[in-house]
Amino acid sequence: MMKPDALRGHGVVYFGNDWFAENRTSSHHVARRLARHATVLYVDSPGMRAPSASARDVRRIWRKLSAVARPPREVAPNLWHCTVPQLPYRRLPGVDAFNRAFGRWAVRRALRRVGLGRVVSWFVVPHPGFMAHRLGESLCVYYCIDDYAAHPGVDATQVAKADEHLTRVADRLFVAPPALVPRKTAANPRTAFAPHGVDVELFRRASDPATPVAPAAAALPRPVVGFFGSLAAWIDLELIEWLARERPGWTFLLVGQAFVDVGALRALPNVVMPGPQPYERLPEWARAFDVAIIPYRQNRQVLNANPLKLREYLATGKPIVSAPNPEIERFARWVRIASGRDAFLAAIEAALVPEPPAAAAERIACVEPMTWDSRVAEVLSSVGAALDERLP
Repeated sequence: MMKPDALRGHGVVYFGNDWFAENRTSSHHVARRLARHATVLYVDSPGMRAPSASARDVRRIWRKLSAVARPPREVAPNLWHCTVPQLPYRRLPGVDAFNRAFGRWAVRRALRRVGLGRVVSWFVVPHPGFMAHRLGESLCVYYCIDDYAAHPGVDATQVAKADEHLTRVADRLFVAPPALVPRKTAANPRTAFAPHGVDVELFRRASDPATPVAPAAAALPRPVVGFFGSLAAWIDLELIEWLARERPGWTFLLVGQAFVDVGALRALPNVVMPGPQPYERLPEWARAFDVAIIPYRQNRQVLNANPLKLREYLATGKPIVSAPNPEIERFARWVRIASGRDAFLAAIEAALVPEPPAAAAERIACVEPMTWDSRVAEVLSSVGAALDERLP
């Protein structure tokens, strides 16, 4: 059990993903649990990619700009939220200097309004890292959950520079993707491997007969090949389309926000795309799955990823077929890993063969010790030790 004074009387100024984003990420899970130990000011950080003219991006930009004048507001117990928008045109003369000055001023103002004095700065994204050690904090934490410069559509040079800066200056560096640990450790000896956690109690509901199937999925033709998460550039949509054409009698249920063109998938009669769903309702959709898939493309981003959905799928107890990835390969005992279209199809067919009831229980059991509570407790133990070294 983590001591209630794990942060030694400090608050946390937390730089994370968009709090109101469609998907719940590790950024959200960690922040909520930190708020059980200290007051947290969650700072929405500007996106790493340049905004487009899409309706979604326009709405996000307007929401962030309109939030500038608003004081921080409490969005959960002990968890305050504010937005610090930045001008996106960073390569224009003077824009970067303006963003830095405005960002520091806005965050300091928000800290005063929340009443935070002694704080730990906590970065889950690299691009606001210019504020590290510029807010009077006692300690700087960088929780690196991705190879950010490999994300599609970002300014890879600028993001890589920000990531390298935070990597060097962080007093404690936690790294989720195992493939990144050696490089990060070479740059900062205060690095520790900190893989994602999972809300086991929520997702195990998918294997509970008492859990209702989401109404829109209840009457789908079986078998159901399921996916939940972002339909983004790192998902091999062509693979899913090929699978759906090869097996027209199967239903492909894809739950999540589409960030790329999915028109070819929508046109297929055996592909069902209900869009993004509330996080707490995902087990009701997974209840309909006969097998869950992780159809990643094979690129640098995937190589250096620690997939959040891997542990969530395992906690559902459902059979899993996945493309290869260093973190997923650590779970090869419980996941069928396949490279190439034919192998992926064969793995799904093998996963659909009836299995002993103990198989689902074993998948759930393998992630039971990996809850978000236990992950955050491990990280806080290290942060608390670092604060002890610095405090008189």
